[in-house]
Amino acid sequence: MNIAYEAATADLRDFNLIDPFHLEAYGEQAVNYNRDVDAFPLLQRILEKITGEESVYQSPTDMGVNRAGFAIIDDEVTHAAAKQELIRRFFRYQCEYVLGFVDQETVNRAELLLKDNHLDPEDRPVVEPARSAAGEAEKLNKGDEGVFCGAAIELRDGTMITGNNSPLLHAASSVVIHAIKHLAGISGEVKLLPAPVIESVTRMKTGILNEKSVSLDLEEVLIALSVSSSTNPATQQAMEKLNELRGCEAHMTHIPRPGDEAGLRSLGINLTSDPNFSTRDLFIS
Repeated sequence: MNIAYEAATADLRDFNLIDPFHLEAYGEQAVNYNRDVDAFPLLQRILEKITGEESVYQSPTDMGVNRAGFAIIDDEVTHAAAKQELIRRFFRYQCEYVLGFVDQETVNRAELLLKDNHLDPEDRPVVEPARSAAGEAEKLNKGDEGVFCGAAIELRDGTMITGNNSPLLHAASSVVIHAIKHLAGISGEVKLLPAPVIESVTRMKTGILNEKSVSLDLEEVLIALSVSSSTNPATQQAMEKLNELRGCEAHMTHIPRPGDEAGLRSLGINLTSDPNFSTRDLFIS
């Protein structure tokens, strides 16, 4: 968990260290974070000035979030979750680097934490299925304008659902539709978005908004599904399964567009992505 914290703050250059205040007060070693240790003397004085008494806290380990470790009852589960967080942070920093939000040192630091803990990015279960979906789409020429993007969601029971982009749907839209159809037991041949709805959205995007691509991002698809559900029982049945995606893990082979990212966040899906752009002129191999 402490190493996961280092990964989460790699851009801030935070690091773990032995809490010297805890060692002095109790004769016990405890791992804490450099910022908490640095700030503790000032915080202790502030507390004593406010209360007019000696601080009840003898070390930063005594305080707040630092007590979380004492609530762990399953060390194995915690280790597994922390390792997955290391991988998620690595993907996040890779994407933020190509977007110009963090520097190369941040990416290198996250990568070093992976190597130190004998982890690979592919140890995140949804990564390879997403990449395979993109590769299969390219093999069958089922992308959009020469770009082939894949996505994968791991459902709560471990089932892996994949999808890819097309002239009609973004990869995020595709995989969510596939996932809720699977959960609802609806055949893959059944269309959740009827032709009149698609035609209306197409006219709006191309005829009014002057967008070049008709392909629907996830936010657009969720709205279209809600409109369709009033006349299509299958769509209504599938939409009722959206809540079952909350907390699921997902990966995409490209950086999500704003509508995809917002839609996945609203559904509570934990997303990572490879540091590729989804348009040909910006695509990074």
